[in-house]
Amino acid sequence: MPIETRGRGGALSAPALDLPPPFRLVTLREVGDAFAHACGIAAQEGAGTLVHVGRFDLAEFAVVLEPEEPLRTARRTLYAGMCALADALAVHAPPEKPINVDWPDSIRVDGGLVGGARLGWPVEGNEAEPPPWMVFGAMIRTVTMAENEPGLRPLESALDEEGFDDVGSGRLVESFARHLMVAIDAWQEQGFAALAKNYLARLSPPSSSSPASGRGKGAGLRRDLDENGDLLVRRMGKIVERRALTDALAASSWLDPVTGAPRA
Repeated sequence: MPIETRGRGGALSAPALDLPPPFRLVTLREVGDAFAHACGIAAQEGAGTLVHVGRFDLAEFAVVLEPEEPLRTARRTLYAGMCALADALAVHAPPEKPINVDWPDSIRVDGGLVGGARLGWPVEGNEAEPPPWMVFGAMIRTVTMAENEPGLRPLESALDEEGFDDVGSGRLVESFARHLMVAIDAWQEQGFAALAKNYLARLSPPSSSSPASGRGKGAGLRRDLDENGDLLVRRMGKIVERRALTDALAASSWLDPVTGAPRA
């Protein structure tokens, strides 16, 4: 499908990003909400619609998808998006700069929170049937707006503080779109296990609040993704903790509800 911009709902009409087929571009002004807008037009515009907000301090975008499996397992789409997002960041990151994910939806660069993702679907969705649409939305802090020195903000960061190669919002979104296609192809051709392996390789160590914290691989710790997307923590083959994906998606831990941006 050709790339195009849509001029409705406050969207800009000028073409912008260089996206591969089958993505179709919708560009919003800075006051727009990519995730909410994508959810609002998903049923009408269909799969491949990518909504991008033109901001200099954040890479904010959302893409409409149409999974072919029941909602119960289709939520694993979040992991495909997270893998694509992390891989896109890795392309532009300085050598050996660690990029990790906090389960299920937060992104950290060298330990500092830079953003995360959200997943949306129709509220009346049937767990046993494929949802008519899903929206994967993401937000990455590209430029810090804080006045304090980075050392005084050890738990947050921005791409400009981490030495990224002058990557702006547009370049990151373009890279994400290509990596998302790779992630989805891997899922379809090799099964979800291949995607899960990529995601789990970037997963941050267990937090101190986890029952499995402090137990490394040498003690038999293993983390897996269940068929419904839940995080399973095993020790010596036995499940010692299960974290429900649906519960975690209900409220994004990385998103500040007041500012509408990644937490500071």
